[in-house]
Amino acid sequence: MNTCLAPEPDLVCRLKARDPQAMAELYDLYGRMVFRVILRTVCDETAAEDLTQDAFLRVWNGVRSFDDRRGAFGSWITAVARNTAIDYLRSPVARNSRTTVELKDVDGSRRFSAFEDWVNNLDRARILHGAFEKLTESQREVLNLAYVEGMSHAEIARSLNRPLGTIKTWVRSALRVLAAQVTFTPELVPGPARVK
Repeated sequence: MNTCLAPEPDLVCRLKARDPQAMAELYDLYGRMVFRVILRTVCDETAAEDLTQDAFLRVWNGVRSFDDRRGAFGSWITAVARNTAIDYLRSPVARNSRTTVELKDVDGSRRFSAFEDWVNNLDRARILHGAFEKLTESQREVLNLAYVEGMSHAEIARSLNRPLGTIKTWVRSALRVLAAQVTFTPELVPGPARVK
C-alpha cells in the first residue's frame, strides 16, 4: 500500500511511477548533499562524482522499497549515499586505488635525473674551478675569451694585442694544465670546437 506520506510525497510517488522528470527534480534537491556525504567518506573528488551518480541510480532502482513509515525520505537518500560510498571502499577497485599511485604522482625519475645532472654539473664546476686556480692569469684570460666569450684565436690576439702564435701557445698550455687536473672531456668546457 503506497500512502506517500514523505515530505515530498508527490515527488516520491512520481519516482515510484518511474517519472524521469521526478528524477531530475530529486537530483536538484539532493545532489549536493549526496555528493558531500560520499566525498566525506571516500575522500576522492573524482570517485565521489561517479559515486553520486551511482547513488542516484540506486535510489531510482530502489525507490519502490522506500517506506515513509520507517523514516524520512531525505534520511533514506543519505543512507543510500553512505552505503554506496562504503560499498565502494570495500571494493577491489577502491583498494587498488588506495594501494597504487598514479605514475605521474611518483614519477620522480625525471626530477631525479635533473637533480643528478645538476649535481654532476656542480661537481664538474668544482673540479674545473680548482683546475683554473692552477692556471696563470694569461691562461685564464685566453680560455675565458675563447670559451666564454666565444672568440677565435685571431680575435683574441687582436683583443690582447699579442701575436697569434702566443695566444695559441697559451691556450694549448692552459688545456694541458686542465687535462692534468681533470679527466678532460669536451663537455666539461663549453664553447667553440676543440682548440688545435
